[in-house]
Amino acid sequence: MNKERKLIIAGNWKMNKTVAEALALVSDLKLELANIREVDIVVCPPFTALESVSRAIIDDSNIRLGAQNMSENNFGAFTGEICAGMLKEFSVRYVILGHSERRQYQKESDALIAKKAAAAHAASLKPIVCVGETLTEREAGQMQAVLESQVRGSLAGLTREQMAETIIAYEPVWAIGTGKTATTQQAQEAHAFIRGLLAKLFGEAVAKKVRLQYGGSVKPANARELMSQPDVDGALVGGAALETRSFADIVKNSI
Repeated sequence: MNKERKLIIAGNWKMNKTVAEALALVSDLKLELANIREVDIVVCPPFTALESVSRAIIDDSNIRLGAQNMSENNFGAFTGEICAGMLKEFSVRYVILGHSERRQYQKESDALIAKKAAAAHAASLKPIVCVGETLTEREAGQMQAVLESQVRGSLAGLTREQMAETIIAYEPVWAIGTGKTATTQQAQEAHAFIRGLLAKLFGEAVAKKVRLQYGGSVKPANARELMSQPDVDGALVGGAALETRSFADIVKNSI
């Protein structure tokens, strides 16, 4: 597939996998995906497995390491938090910010996510900033309003250079872990809207560089059709990233 932006497929393992299980999965993925160069492949294990997975992939793998969250602060009295510098110790390159589960359960705001994105860039980490509407919002015709509010708020303060190195994951909340997937047309429509908004906020040249991932029940069977859309540049994969065969097939079917 010939796209002007390199595809990026990231596996968000969420609160799954012990260290031993994480090592077994990444060991299998290294073998399965060793020859893939057309796609940036990222795995995002829980914090407890970052060091072990980093050691497993750092020297001889095309798989890159991501984290599932980080603090907006660099150090200090923030019990239970992890800062960018701690992630950098394990050669983490990407960090997921503002996932819908954190927006819902940890009540993370757009303003907080913007601070985290700025902190990530200050540490030369690439943020994957998540946005997306709920089923209620979509059915009420509010998709574009919700996306505009989240994009503007979650990226506030970023420079054009930083924005060009930021990934946005569009994840319709109603399609996460439900088995429902946005139709190809729905995904493309949302991605095109986001890219148009980025052009307004950061300029056309930056908007063309930003990679937009789709997240929401991505599977091997729908990967090729989704990735073939002009504004879909990859996927943020949840459940299907927990098993070697399904994640590897999503990557392979994307090309």
